[in-house]
Formats: sequence, structure tokens, C-alpha cells
Amino acid sequence: MLNALKFIPWLIGQIFLSGFSVITAAVKKDTGFNPVVIRYPLRVTTDFQIAALSTCITATPSTLSLGLREPRKPGDPTILLIQAVFGSDPVEVFESIADMEQRLAPAVAAIDHGVPGQGPHKDIRPGDSEWPSREIADTAQNTVSRDEREF
Repeated sequence: MLNALKFIPWLIGQIFLSGFSVITAAVKKDTGFNPVVIRYPLRVTTDFQIAALSTCITATPSTLSLGLREPRKPGDPTILLIQAVFGSDPVEVFESIADMEQRLAPAVAAIDHGVPGQGPHKDIRPGDSEWPSREIADTAQNTVSRDEREF
């Protein structure tokens, strides 16, 4: 109960900060949008915790929970697929999701699945990012620019 009293105000603050970032970016010529989809290995394990984390991620502007992937073998973590609009630095996305997960369930702090935010790791491994932001940026440059679109 005490954890919820800390987590809920923090989450509301994050929702407002993220919403402000999206609004600010949307009115700029260069939005800075560089979407990425990451494969986040969950440390939370109960259905309630997974649903709560997924809901909090989706409630925060600029992020979206896309779905779960079951563990490939016993002992592996469940993978949560997450899309982030500001994904130019996937390490930062991993770290912010790990921070949210740890604030939601502080007992997971010691669990480390080898991604940034879970222990001392600062690099992502091949396969941690399902849809690398570089590929999206390259594709976006070959499409109609924001100024050429009709609204």
C-alpha cells in the first residue's frame, strides 16, 4: 500500500512530463520522433504486475505496450514488446522502463536479465531492439516530409 502511495503520484508526473514533451515536439519542424520497438525482459512475474506495468507504459504518452512473448525455455523471462516514439537512444528507453518497473515493484531491483537499467549494463544486444530506430529514420527520409503533407 505504501508503495502505491509513492508510485501513483510519480506516474501522474511522468504522464504530464511525457505529454508535454510530445506536444512540444509535435509543433516543431523537426519533431525528433524516432520510433523504436524494444524487447524488454520483465522482472515482474504475476499477471497483476505485468498488467499494471503494461497499462502504465501505455498510459504514458510516447510509449505503447504492444504485447507479450512467452519465455522460450523454462527460467527465461517473459518479454514485453514496447514501442517508444523517442527511440533514438534505445538504452535510455530500456533504463526508463526498468525504472518504472522497479518503482512499481521494488522487490525486482536485484533481478538482472542483462539489459540497461537492470544492473550495470549500458549496451543493448542484437535482438533487444526489434525495429531499430536507424532503419526507421532511413525509411522516413525517403517519404514525404512533414511540410509537404496536407493536414
